[in-house]
Amino acid sequence: MKTYKGRGVVLHTLKYGDSSMVVYLLTDVGGRRSYMVQGVRSRSGRGSKLALFQPMFPVEFEGLESSHQQMHRFREVRTAFSLQSLPFDVRKSTMALFMAEVLYRLVRESEPNEALFDFVWGSVGALDAMQEGVSNFHLWFLAGLSRFLGFCPGNEYMPGAWFDIREGLFTPVQPAHTECMTRECARILRDLMACDVRELDAIGLNRTQRVEFLNAMLVYFGYHLDAVSAVQSVRILREVF
Repeated sequence: MKTYKGRGVVLHTLKYGDSSMVVYLLTDVGGRRSYMVQGVRSRSGRGSKLALFQPMFPVEFEGLESSHQQMHRFREVRTAFSLQSLPFDVRKSTMALFMAEVLYRLVRESEPNEALFDFVWGSVGALDAMQEGVSNFHLWFLAGLSRFLGFCPGNEYMPGAWFDIREGLFTPVQPAHTECMTRECARILRDLMACDVRELDAIGLNRTQRVEFLNAMLVYFGYHLDAVSAVQSVRILREVF
């Protein structure tokens, strides 16, 4: 039995039997990994283990790996840092649910990806600390995530440009096909990719603009990764923001 230490962000949980569950994490040590957690629904475990495994919660753990078992197990697991607002603010918890589901659907690799993990880990802390600009956070997250999934814009923005989703390029002429972002969405994409997360409030978007840009980003992601179409929490985001 091999032991190792790591950090992880909770992406998804699945009930297993009467008192156990499978926890899917994005980890620093091995990309996406699944862990069997036993006794989580017993009376003795209800107060601690279930509370740890909420969407996008950061954990530190000591893992157990065995050649005889398909899933990893925890020798020890605990909260990595205390979340001050994310669990209690319905806007932030809704965004955390969306972020976790997007990562769960799209990230399949069981290999370390330091840059992706650092981005996701930092995003949890940024969302928890944020006071202004919360309504734009999920859009900033998607724009930033495209960098680590391999299809961020391949050229510089020019004023009045459209964005060709097929080619992944800003273009001064509207593409002949329909898979493109409008001039307004292209500008928002540029603004979000260039924006420091602490200054998101400076990007003044109304509800209509947020919904239109979210829809455009889902088309963009869907062109490259079909699995984004299975993300169910999008509907909740549209209602809240």
